[in-house]
Amino acid sequence: MTTAIDLFAGLGGWSTGARAAGVQVLWAANHWPEAVKWHSANHPTTQHVCQDLHQARWEDVPAHDLLLASPCCQGHSKARGKASGNPQHDASRSTAWAVVSALEFHRPIASVVENVPEFIQWALYPAWVQAVEALGYQVSPHIVDCADLGVPQHRKRVFIVLTKSRAPLVLDLPKRPHVPASSFLDLNAGRWSMIDKPGRAAATLDRIAAGRKEYGDQFIFSYYGMTRSGRDMARPIGTITTRDRWAIVNGDRMRMLTASENLLAMSFPADIQRPDNHRLTVHMAGNAVPPLAGQRVLEALQEAA
Repeated sequence: MTTAIDLFAGLGGWSTGARAAGVQVLWAANHWPEAVKWHSANHPTTQHVCQDLHQARWEDVPAHDLLLASPCCQGHSKARGKASGNPQHDASRSTAWAVVSALEFHRPIASVVENVPEFIQWALYPAWVQAVEALGYQVSPHIVDCADLGVPQHRKRVFIVLTKSRAPLVLDLPKRPHVPASSFLDLNAGRWSMIDKPGRAAATLDRIAAGRKEYGDQFIFSYYGMTRSGRDMARPIGTITTRDRWAIVNGDRMRMLTASENLLAMSFPADIQRPDNHRLTVHMAGNAVPPLAGQRVLEALQEAA
C-alpha cells in the first residue's frame, strides 16, 4: 500500500503519519477552508478539495490503495454526547457514511477509520458495518491509548481497520514506553501570570492546591473537566481537546499550554506550518489524529497485509 486519500483531513494528522510510514497521500478533503489552507501548506504535493463530502464526486478522486478517514467525532464523544445536549442523530454523525460511498466507488485494498471509542456504540454502527461488509471488507476495531504508541498524551481512540482479507485483520501494536509531558513543555516559553492574583477563580485555586499537595511546585493540571488535582510532568499529558485545557504550575506562576506545546503533545513535527492564531491552532490540534499514532497503525497494517 503506497498511495492513500485522506477524508476529513483537518490539519493533517493522518497525512503526516502516512508520509512517515512511506505512504503518499494523493488527495485530501475537508469542508473547512482554513483547514484545507494549512493542510496544503504542509502537504504541497497532495491534491486538495474543500467540500462537504456528502456531495463528493468520487470519480474525480485519484485511484488509491488506502483510504484514511477521521469522520466528525463530536456527536459521539462523551464530552459532547446526548447528556450534554447533543441529539441522538445529527449531521456530524452522518459524515461516517461518506467513507462507505468512497469505498463503494474506489474499492481500495484497505481503509483505516479513526474516531472516539463511542463511535462503535452509535445506534447506526451495526448498519454502517453491514454496509462496509457488503462491499467485501472485513471490519476490525482496535481501541488504543495513543500513549501506548509513543504519543506523549493519553488519548483513547478507535482505529477501525477495513481489509479485503478472509477474516478481520488484528494488528500487532506492541505497547511502547510512555513519553512524558516534560518532553515537549518549555518552561521558558509562554505568558506566565502570578497564581495569587485578584480575580483568580476559586475552582482553579482549589485544583492548584490539590496539585501542590501531590506533586509539589511544578506540575500540570486541567483547567476544566473532571480532573480535580494535577498531573506529574513525568507522565504523558491528558487528552488534548479543541480548546485550551491544560495549564502548567511552576512555583508561584502559572500559564496555559502554548499552541506549539499542544501540537507537540499531538506528536506533530516542530516545524509544522500553522496559523498564527492561538485559538485556531489549538482547535485544529485537538481535532487531529496524532501523526505518530497514525504512523504506527499504518506500519502495523503494512506488516500484516
